Amino acid sequence: MSDRVADELWMRRALDLAEEAGRLDEVPVGAVLVSPDGRTFEAHNRTRELSDPTAHAEMLALRLAAEEEGDWRLLGHELYVTLEPCAMCAGAIVLARLDRLVFGAPDPKAGMCGSLGNIVQDSRLNHRVELTAGVLEEEAGEILRRFFRERR
Repeated sequence: MSDRVADELWMRRALDLAEEAGRLDEVPVGAVLVSPDGRTFEAHNRTRELSDPTAHAEMLALRLAAEEEGDWRLLGHELYVTLEPCAMCAGAIVLARLDRLVFGAPDPKAGMCGSLGNIVQDSRLNHRVELTAGVLEEEAGEILRRFFRERR
C-alpha cells in the first residue's frame, strides 16, 4: 500500500472519530496512532467529558499506546490527526519520539506544526518528526466548520 493510500485510509478513520466527538459535544478532532506492527490506538477529544484540558485526541492516543506498550518511547509509530496539533500535543509528539505525523486541517489560531510555529521539526530539539500536512484537509475542515456553525 502506498503512503498516500495508507494516509487516506487512516485519516478517514480519524475523521470518523472526529464525527463521534462532535456527536458528544466535544470539539470534533480524532486521532489514530499506528504502531510499526500495525496495531492502532484511537481517540477523540474528551476535554469536556473528562473536565481535563489535556484530553486532546492526540494526548489520549499517545497515552493508550504508551500504556499498552509499557514504554513512553513510541519509535516507529505514525500519528494521524484531523486537526494540526497545538503546542501541548506537538510537544508530546516530540517527547514520544514518533516517526511521523500526518494531519488534515491546519489550525491558524493554535497549530504548532506549521501554522504558528513548528515544534515537531524544530532543529533545536533532540528529535524531529516527519510531517505530512493537508491529508483530506477539506473533509477535516468541514467537520470543524459545521460543528462551530451549529453552535452559533
